[in-house]
Amino acid sequence: MRKNAWILVLFIIIGLVAGALVSRWLVGIPVLSFLTETARLRWSPEADLVVFSFDFTLTLDISLISIIGVIIAVWLYRKL
Repeated sequence: MRKNAWILVLFIIIGLVAGALVSRWLVGIPVLSFLTETARLRWSPEADLVVFSFDFTLTLDISLISIIGVIIAVWLYRKL
């Protein structure tokens, strides 16, 4: 399989989503609360030009399990 940047980005997104799903499944277990706590990153550029205006919001909720998912995804990408 030929490696390129788009495949790596796809692997990273899949790792983030998988980590977020696992984090949601484990949120009810108090012993693992340090793994499921999320940090919210928000970026919201906006512009009001006389002819048109726009606003865009991108929010990432990252937990420790999501980071572990990304690490596993990059490791799997390198194994290809």
